[in-house]
Amino acid sequence: MQDYKLKLILTILSSIVFAFIFVLLAFVTPIKKNQQYGSIKKPKSTLEKISHAAKN
Repeated sequence: MQDYKLKLILTILSSIVFAFIFVLLAFVTPIKKNQQYGSIKKPKSTLEKISHAAKN
């Protein structure tokens, strides 16, 4: 019973730590609002058109 409680506590703590790391990375990484891409290809196939529509 003690092993089960210990594993549960360690799992919860490790998930909180990893979530905190990813949240920090999301705020620390720089994002440029005026990001221009050099060459934007026009979609050729139907799948590419659907993907392009989903992104924009």
